[in-house]
Amino acid sequence: MKKLLASLVCVFAIAVQTFAATWNAADRVSTVGANLLTKNNISNSVTFKVVSGEADNSEVATTKVVQISEIDLASAGNDNEVAAVIAHELGHIICNHTDKGKVRKVALDKLGVDEASTAAVLASSKLSAKDEEEADLVGVDLMINANYNPLAMVVLVTKYTGSSMDILMNRPNNADRAMEIYDYLTYRYPEKVKAGYGCNEYRYFLTYANPIVEKRNKDKKATAKFNKTQEKNLKTRTNNLAKYKATGGLNAWGLLYDSLIEQK
Repeated sequence: MKKLLASLVCVFAIAVQTFAATWNAADRVSTVGANLLTKNNISNSVTFKVVSGEADNSEVATTKVVQISEIDLASAGNDNEVAAVIAHELGHIICNHTDKGKVRKVALDKLGVDEASTAAVLASSKLSAKDEEEADLVGVDLMINANYNPLAMVVLVTKYTGSSMDILMNRPNNADRAMEIYDYLTYRYPEKVKAGYGCNEYRYFLTYANPIVEKRNKDKKATAKFNKTQEKNLKTRTNNLAKYKATGGLNAWGLLYDSLIEQK
């Protein structure tokens, strides 16, 4: 019996090593991306391209190509986390963040505001942080519809480089952003949270998140406010996805951008 167990352990170890040697996040993008599109009934005419720098999906409505950054994929350790990277990018597109960003840039140019100025950078940072959180949550819905573990989005975010404030406060990287994702999951998909996600990064995150959730659950006013906020945000995301599917990606922000360009 002991020899049998030892043999099984040996076989398992070899299988794990083989997987680690052959699995590559970039190689999984096309398959995982296609699955996300198909299971969410989004046009399958869209393709995916892995790029070495930051992803630029400002022309996706025309090119039908979604860029996925190698920088983000470097943090993905399995298909669930690859799905999180892709779903996040799709979230930006569905919420029109790419077109909004183009409009902001043109507007700053017309006003003669240097994009590197303090005021412009602060405004962009605030909008960017909000956009990132919104894209995360839309991505979570896309992942669930495609049968990926949505907690991978929490883990992925905590793997990204965080701020020095997180380190000083002994919090996970990007703690606030990860908490937004976790809060949404506890509200809408509690069964997914109960199922868990087996890795050290997630266990470390839970040591931070659980006391916050427990404190809120003991406060009726805080719980009521939380539920109201989550319901409002859910309706917004649902409407964004419905509009994207109905129009094929065309939106008022894109039309405004085209109008501003024509006026130059």
